[in-house]
Amino acid sequence: MKAQHQLFSVQRAKTVKLERKKKRASGGVFSINSFFRPIFNSIKFATLAALISPISVKADHGVFNPETYTLSNGMQVVVVSNHRVPVVSHMVWYKVGSADELPGKSGVAHLLEHLMFKGTKKFPSGKFSKKVASVGGSENAFTSLDYTGYYQNIAVEHLEDMMHMEADRMKNLVFNPKEVETERLVVLEERSQRIENSPHSILNEHLKTALFMNHPYRRPIIGWKHEIKALTVNDLRAFYEKWYTPSNAVLVVAGDITLEKLKPMADRTYGEIPASKAIQKERPSEPPQKASRLVILKDERVRQGSYSRTFIAPSRVTSVSDGPGKEHSYALEILSAVIGEGPTSQIYRSLVVDQKIAVSAGTFYSSDPQGPSRFTFYATPSSGVSMKAIEQALEKEIAFLLSDGVTKKDITRVKKSLLAQAIYARDSFSAGAMSIGMAIASGKKISDVESWPHRISDVTVDQVNSAARAVFENRPSVTAILEELDKK
Repeated sequence: MKAQHQLFSVQRAKTVKLERKKKRASGGVFSINSFFRPIFNSIKFATLAALISPISVKADHGVFNPETYTLSNGMQVVVVSNHRVPVVSHMVWYKVGSADELPGKSGVAHLLEHLMFKGTKKFPSGKFSKKVASVGGSENAFTSLDYTGYYQNIAVEHLEDMMHMEADRMKNLVFNPKEVETERLVVLEERSQRIENSPHSILNEHLKTALFMNHPYRRPIIGWKHEIKALTVNDLRAFYEKWYTPSNAVLVVAGDITLEKLKPMADRTYGEIPASKAIQKERPSEPPQKASRLVILKDERVRQGSYSRTFIAPSRVTSVSDGPGKEHSYALEILSAVIGEGPTSQIYRSLVVDQKIAVSAGTFYSSDPQGPSRFTFYATPSSGVSMKAIEQALEKEIAFLLSDGVTKKDITRVKKSLLAQAIYARDSFSAGAMSIGMAIASGKKISDVESWPHRISDVTVDQVNSAARAVFENRPSVTAILEELDKK
């Protein structure tokens, strides 16, 4: 259930072409769960966390201690100094994603991301990437529901060159019809490989359209196939001119740099772009939901079925219509970790270890979306186990959660693990750029990142159990089942 995320690293020139190809194959579309987990989810925290008291990992003085200011054209600049190695992560985040596309124009945000690598008059197609490669750096980009980002990881002496090129394509992108058609075919092939060839991905698309009745999160980030085919050069140019502006962008530079050194470089590059009118996002809201839904996909390609039950949940910045409020988001992060994340979680132990009816089981929750989020229970049945048995087992776990709740011991253990991640995040020169950029671009503030350890530490067991009741008790949900098609 966890999304895979691009990890930052400064690579030699010969690896850049491979990374670009990998990015095109994956679509560059992703989401992030929590501020610190995506970068460090491969690290085993349990042993470390057992040695650390919650008090010792509180960030009383902040996590990354960034500095920020705003250019005269409205572009926010953030610096996260980390002088461990002489490299920097240079990121530009645009506060626009697939959820901001006009009806009938799905996929335009992602296709534009591809076209941003096709050059300007000053830096023609391929020149940007060749420059990054020539200095031994790495680059990539990504599109999500709420934001689009571009980054380069390079030695600090090449930073201003990257800033000049990135600023140039913010203002002067060339829309070559032939390049548009080439990238459209790339995206369509991407969709074919990632969606049409994957029953799990097909089911996930149908799940989202069932879960969100009106909110644009119901659309796939990569876009619907027929709408990708219909996008025009004018559609792309209009989207670019509206959203790719200084006041709608955030520059985050992390690594071996200070604000004092960055300011003149930012003024000479991004500061030269004329100001534009501030943009107000206008998204349709999700109405109150009254009915649960069932989505079943049977496909002959399925070899391993799956079961999930998903509830709409609040995010850090958005409450659920006629439902739980955003004040529950911190408690929901802890709740998900306690009951369904990792081999020590309650649901995994029950279904996989004790009952042996599933090969995997757990939960997924992210507080990151700018709009409403979702909380999912999932399981992959063991061979010979019916979906009905999985459904009954998960229903029993939810019922037990609502009746008995989690304990103080449970949340203390999880807090140690979560807070340890903030400690590790400080050691990464790129974690600050990712965490802070994502937060600002999705409607949050730097203070939300810096205060995260403190807010997690302060969550009580009563708040966790209250959040569980608010999201799950007598609330509608969407059940999604993936099964092999019976060929008889």
